[in-house]
Amino acid sequence: MIESKARITAIGAYVPEKKLTNFDLEIMVETNDEWIVKRTGIKERRVAHEKEFTSDIACMSVRNLLERYDKTVEDVDMIIVCTITPDFKTPSVASLVQSKLGIKHAGAIDLNAACAGFTYGLHVANGLITSGLHKKILVIGAETLSKVTDYTDRTTCILFGDGGGAVLVEYDEVQPSFLSYYLMSEGEKGNHLYCSDLSNHIFEEKINHSGKIVQNGREVYKWSVSTVPTGMQMVMEKASVSLNEVDWFVPHSANLRMIESICEKIEFPIEKTLYSLVDYGNTSSATIPLSLNKGLLEGNIQNGHKLLLYGFGGGLAQAGLLVKWNL
Repeated sequence: MIESKARITAIGAYVPEKKLTNFDLEIMVETNDEWIVKRTGIKERRVAHEKEFTSDIACMSVRNLLERYDKTVEDVDMIIVCTITPDFKTPSVASLVQSKLGIKHAGAIDLNAACAGFTYGLHVANGLITSGLHKKILVIGAETLSKVTDYTDRTTCILFGDGGGAVLVEYDEVQPSFLSYYLMSEGEKGNHLYCSDLSNHIFEEKINHSGKIVQNGREVYKWSVSTVPTGMQMVMEKASVSLNEVDWFVPHSANLRMIESICEKIEFPIEKTLYSLVDYGNTSSATIPLSLNKGLLEGNIQNGHKLLLYGFGGGLAQAGLLVKWNL
């Protein structure tokens, strides 16, 4: 594996003010707080207001980063926004972020890998910087899933929320962050988690074209629990590092029961696992940066810690990264 020359140097996060609690959902659909917590671990989630979009959440995440660190973004040379809920089909969210933040000389692309989006975005940023093509990249995971959630479907509306997180990735060959990675996808199973408003599709069975998220939770759960532990092992083997040396496991915050099952299968302590779903729900590409931010603010993540970041979900795709934290 090529030795990394990229380091994560700053982080910021943002969630909308409006809360949607389990008790609020009791009024909307046939469900209750006890049932939701027992099956998902989620207590509440945040919801963007009508005129608040993914680009707004992305920009607020970057502004939070700038408030906390002695950093600038005017010299950023690439913006990668990981999202499945763009403001428009075009222009990209990244282009809107570039404009709103006044970044004059940066490339701007959106990356759609759903719940694995943020880890894919970090992987791409590492590659661009390590290759020498770029020096300073913003990687943002941001979503307004409330805009594509069917609030009459009790199986999905209890899961999703809005939010975002942003990191700076900069050239640093002395203290690189990225130690190893593992990527995979099984597109033939993509029909188990999708969002479509188009009439054409490749799946044989009937597809719901409502423009809302459709999920076969049981199949996604089975896929995640059966494949993610193997992927975690692949990440560790590439780095020649034992799983026992990982200080924190930071998985995609889809469902607490799913995370518990993954930890149990690979014999990793749930006590060393960071997740953001309790307060924010499943925010797809934003769950991992929100978990990292929470871990930092609570004093759990320290410089020198090894973190295993693992995104998995829509696609069905996954991406795991072993990083050494050193802000």
